[in-house]
Amino acid sequence: MFRRVGLQLQRSTPSATRLNVIRTATSGTRNITMTSRNRTTVANQRLSTMNNWLAQPRNQMSTSASGTAGIQEEILTVKNVGVREIVLNRPKKLNALNLNMVELITPELQAWEKSDLAKIILLKSCGGKGFCAGGDVKTVVDLAAEGKYEEAIKFFETEYKLDHLIGNLEKPYVSIMDGITMGGGVGLSVHAPFRIATEKTLFAMPETGIGFLPDVAGSFFLPRLDGQLGIYLGLTGKRLKGSDVFYSGVATHYIPSSRLPALEARLSEIDNPTHDIINTAIEEFSAEMDQELEFSLGGDVRAAIDRCFKFDTVEEIFAAVEKEDSEWGKETLKLLKGVSPTSLKITLQQLRTGATLTLGQCFKMEYHLVQKFLRGHDFAEGVNSTLVTRTKPNWQPSAITDIKFDKIKEEYFDSPSPERLELLTTKDYKQYPHRKYMLPSEDDVKRVVTGEAADVGNYALSREEVVQYFLRDRNGKQGVKNKVLDVLERKTHILENDETKSLKWVY
Repeated sequence: MFRRVGLQLQRSTPSATRLNVIRTATSGTRNITMTSRNRTTVANQRLSTMNNWLAQPRNQMSTSASGTAGIQEEILTVKNVGVREIVLNRPKKLNALNLNMVELITPELQAWEKSDLAKIILLKSCGGKGFCAGGDVKTVVDLAAEGKYEEAIKFFETEYKLDHLIGNLEKPYVSIMDGITMGGGVGLSVHAPFRIATEKTLFAMPETGIGFLPDVAGSFFLPRLDGQLGIYLGLTGKRLKGSDVFYSGVATHYIPSSRLPALEARLSEIDNPTHDIINTAIEEFSAEMDQELEFSLGGDVRAAIDRCFKFDTVEEIFAAVEKEDSEWGKETLKLLKGVSPTSLKITLQQLRTGATLTLGQCFKMEYHLVQKFLRGHDFAEGVNSTLVTRTKPNWQPSAITDIKFDKIKEEYFDSPSPERLELLTTKDYKQYPHRKYMLPSEDDVKRVVTGEAADVGNYALSREEVVQYFLRDRNGKQGVKNKVLDVLERKTHILENDETKSLKWVY
């Protein structure tokens, strides 16, 4: 018999680590207060709670790993009490995703979604440097070069169906992005309700650098990051490390990799897990963010990103970046000049369009665009130059001024493609349904400052009150204070002659 930790432990444990928020409302005014604790003390209490839990005697949990069909056993499945694990097992290729792996994962998820015995689905890799470093694009472009377009597009069709399925699972899904997470690895993770980054995580959507576009519904998740951050990441392929992945909104939690085995054991012992209960359990193992570096794309850098990437043409973005007299400006200009001009123009249009579409519509748009890329020049050129010859790509056209937007729109967006994408589920949405498990977005902060949030009232709050509001709203989640203060520093100012130090949002 397996020993499980029931709801009583799940509900009592967080109280030892969670800041207690007391909110009172009195006639016409509102006071939001929080019991004050030294942050070091809180961090130590979290560690003490976790260590005490680990020290409890428990029977050895039964786990079994089985490689499903495939010579190399590229996918392993593990049963850990109520947790069903998918393990990416292609370490020599940094667990890069191929068609075989996608075809093995999909039926497992479908079966577990229907199973009463499967309580939580967890995705991880077998270890090494890569969680999943992307998709097997070399095989794809080789098939296209041989004129086997239907075989080439099959990978994207199957991958997009799987990614859309992940984004619509009713069963809780946890992705542990411990290592290099790019392209196809992002698709397996970013649409999930729980996305865990560690100090080993290296995230990027580097597709413009290989003459491609940020797919796996990059057109959905990138425009929904704060401000112009997603446009910047999608166009430049900028790499984010560790806690930056968490602060950007790509990950929902940040946990030291040394705590992952304990987290997996903790999840396996939860009875009747709901999304809220799982979120609380994950938070028990989260890192103490006061000990981490600040968000590298926050502050002045973030202001520059919004200033330069707000435009709807690549030419205007280039011109704005060229005016930036900073190290960030120099780095960004170098990144933009190194990628495919055609990819830049298509990606910008793709991301602006995706901001208004549902998740399913974004996958369908990208499936249409991929068929165009497979018959173009730059995708094959970028893949071969990057992965085979290790030489500088010869983009055609080589300059953004040689590419007319009207021609791009007509050729890539408006003209029909041979194949249409039929998804595995009709479920869909325009906003992620589990956003509350992330750090608050910039829009969330804006709605509180301006009084638009339903439970705030029609009056301005001070900086401290806004921070306390979100600490209460997110149950003392690590990183909330750092994130909210960064937003307030950039986007608000204190009203003059206001003794309450109320904030005004700067548009």
